[in-house]
Amino acid sequence: MSDPADKPRRFHIPTVEEIEQRRREAEQRLAAASTELQPVTTAANPAPAPPPPPSASATATSASAPAPAPSTHSPSRASNQTLQVNELQRGNPLLSSIRNVRWTHNRGILPDFEMSPHTCALYLSIKYHRLHPDYIARRIDALGRQYTKRVLLVYVDTEDSKLALREINKAAVVGEMTLLLAWSLDEAGRYVEALKVYENRPPDVIRERVEDTFVAQLAAALTSIRSVNKADVLTLAANFRTISGVAMASVEELSLCPGIGELKAQRIFRAFNEPFVSK
Repeated sequence: MSDPADKPRRFHIPTVEEIEQRRREAEQRLAAASTELQPVTTAANPAPAPPPPPSASATATSASAPAPAPSTHSPSRASNQTLQVNELQRGNPLLSSIRNVRWTHNRGILPDFEMSPHTCALYLSIKYHRLHPDYIARRIDALGRQYTKRVLLVYVDTEDSKLALREINKAAVVGEMTLLLAWSLDEAGRYVEALKVYENRPPDVIRERVEDTFVAQLAAALTSIRSVNKADVLTLAANFRTISGVAMASVEELSLCPGIGELKAQRIFRAFNEPFVSK
């Protein structure tokens, strides 16, 4: 009698029908397990009831009426991404010059532009100030002390603006506002964009960086004099050695330096010898 263990082993290769049957059975088991867990999930997060189907009249009305246009107005305060613009500035041609930052109209703000809850700007043109001289004072009074960084942006759109600028400068000083002047709408738009972009940046970002060397500090001081360039600074440093030597030099001594003419020498001399405030 032969031993069954001596018989050769045969491996069963499943057919396509058997593989498909096993797949369907696995899907059924998975669906049954999901059904058992469904009541727990529903109890923890109940799904909202579906809305009732619209009536025939409502369907006809919604089909005939056009869809309302999305509103860009947001009653919230200025966000980190969007510049808030007062409704009073709607139609202002300045808005077409603000291209590099996102902005939206907001009825709930007092200034013309709100960059952040702490930064704002009022806008005024010289022509409008001549027609309404009390306008900017009222706007500043209404603003109160709600913002720590306050800018008065003035568009100089007339040639004879000396008297108007004097009045506006006085209103800015009394209202504790920083006065910025722009001679074009594009320049005014760049100011508004810069105030928005740098709202949370430290002052070191826009502050001039001066090296600690003597020549660099001397150049920073002397190039503030009209027509004096860095080459002139090197010439003055080589001839007078110190800043006190330049300050105590006469016009004749300054004009003897190469590249320093009589007119430039007079300007350097007046910068160190004339009083800061004229009587």
